[in-house]
Amino acid sequence: MRKFYFSALLASLFIVSCGDKKEKTAEPEMKPEVQTEVKSEPVKAEDQLVMGERLFTEKTCVSCHQIDTKVVGPSIKDIVRIYDEKNGNIVQFLKGNAEPIVDTDPGQVAIMKANLDGFVKDLSAEELQALAAYMRSKK
Repeated sequence: MRKFYFSALLASLFIVSCGDKKEKTAEPEMKPEVQTEVKSEPVKAEDQLVMGERLFTEKTCVSCHQIDTKVVGPSIKDIVRIYDEKNGNIVQFLKGNAEPIVDTDPGQVAIMKANLDGFVKDLSAEELQALAAYMRSKK
């Protein structure tokens, strides 16, 4: 009887092992998508103007530039008008990537460069855009 069970077991194993041998391909593991880039919300125009006005005051731009009146430097209205007329880019100028086009007197340019290097050079692109937007809002 042992031989019978042993033979039956061997026959069962043989039948099972001789079945259709399809190789299972490994399914790619589905991993949840990980967001690596932080997307910031666009700054609303009102918030940008508030930020620009705050920066204009905090960075002491206001001590040399008034809205309508030339003090040490030209008025904001004159700056914006001339930049518009000459297709200038205020942000590029503030970054130090463009020459001054409003007040080109060497003495004024030296004062301006010193102030930009001291107060504006560390501002982010967003802050520079806000500063320019504030100035443009006063034309």
